[in-house]
Amino acid sequence: MTVRPVLGRLAAYVRDKRIPLELCPSSNVQTGAAPSIVGHPIGLLHDLRFRVTVNTDNRLMSGTSMSREMALLSEAFGWGWADLQWLMVNAMKSAFIPFDERLALITEVIKPAYAKLVG
Repeated sequence: MTVRPVLGRLAAYVRDKRIPLELCPSSNVQTGAAPSIVGHPIGLLHDLRFRVTVNTDNRLMSGTSMSREMALLSEAFGWGWADLQWLMVNAMKSAFIPFDERLALITEVIKPAYAKLVG
């Protein structure tokens, strides 16, 4: 039996309204906001289906890239291509561009690219 955390009212609202949470795992570890990548709340937020996105924060200060962030998360949480696609789709759904453009990028670029990776 899997025990799932009970969400408070604010957390439930954020999840249910699909409010994007822009997370910067490496930066959060470097600043002490998270103890480690494995201890970062992004794993739990992913499991609870919050709309999380991955970001680099200040790449020059944190010394990271999107590829490195994704690799760290894959290693820490055992995430595969489907999980990384989910993060990318979340980011595009949250982008400040018109809906039709977001939808086109998801269906014409992101999903086909990940389909090729999976083979």
